[in-house]
Amino acid sequence: MNYDTLYSRLAAMGQERWAEQLQASLPERLLLESHGKLAGWQSALQSLPEIMPSRIELKDNVTIGCSADLVAIDSAEVIATLQAFHPWRKGPYHFFGIDIDTEWRSDWKWDRVVPHIEPLEGRNVLDVGCGNGYHGWRMRGAGADFVLGIEPFLLSVQQFQVMQRYLRDPQHQVIPIGIEDVPPDLACFDTVFSMGVLYHRRSPLDHLYELKGCLRPGGELVLETLIVEGDTQTVFMPPGRYAKMRNVWFLPSIGAMTLWLQRCGFTQIACVDTNRTSREEQRSTQWMQFESLADFLDPADAEKTIEGHPAPLRAIFTAKRP
Repeated sequence: MNYDTLYSRLAAMGQERWAEQLQASLPERLLLESHGKLAGWQSALQSLPEIMPSRIELKDNVTIGCSADLVAIDSAEVIATLQAFHPWRKGPYHFFGIDIDTEWRSDWKWDRVVPHIEPLEGRNVLDVGCGNGYHGWRMRGAGADFVLGIEPFLLSVQQFQVMQRYLRDPQHQVIPIGIEDVPPDLACFDTVFSMGVLYHRRSPLDHLYELKGCLRPGGELVLETLIVEGDTQTVFMPPGRYAKMRNVWFLPSIGAMTLWLQRCGFTQIACVDTNRTSREEQRSTQWMQFESLADFLDPADAEKTIEGHPAPLRAIFTAKRP
């Protein structure tokens, strides 16, 4: 991974010190996390064909090349190589005529988000917990000038590198760190996304302060999270697992989430969308063959999780740093 463009971009944003810290720490982090599968992922990445995509589409979907680009290449071998990066959770990707049908229809979430946010044209964007960078590609397609994704899971970072091998876009970078590794009060990003992260944080208010610190004054937060129905004092904390997930901590109501954002100093707060997650939006596929939503819900009552808790309900909030 070559992050030289990232370092120079951060320096241009007034973040020379952070750029220097990353330059020193990222190679060490990758070395420390060189567990058994990393070498295999990197080998698979290098074995992908050296071809130039005949077309690239990022605005309405993520399409790289077409099937004709593989005319001299066995597509079955390409599929087998891509499967080395299983499970593919965020997408979908149209990859040289191969449809990577990911667990999540992340495009559906994006379609719910876009009508309600400030236009991304020319903006510097931070995507927290970005997964394999799918939404970051859509942000670039929407005109974002620079997108930095942070994602602690190396498999997701490697999946991003698969796409970057062909898109070769220095203005979209994904690095293997978490929000806790970001220096406080950067105050340099125009838009900060946190989608599907808050409920995994043991201290949700600290997470909101971290997100706020990344925004420039007047910048916009776009936050998507699990919620429950109730009044401003309703917050659900699962006594154990939630939808078979161990690391779910707090699910607020819309009113409680709004109050949290207010107490953390955000303004112009709005809940712009709610959506009950469906089996069509999150499901097992050839590209994610583990359990998915259908296995997490009560088979006798789709309104409840397998543990008897309220089934996943998601909301999107927008807010500004004053």
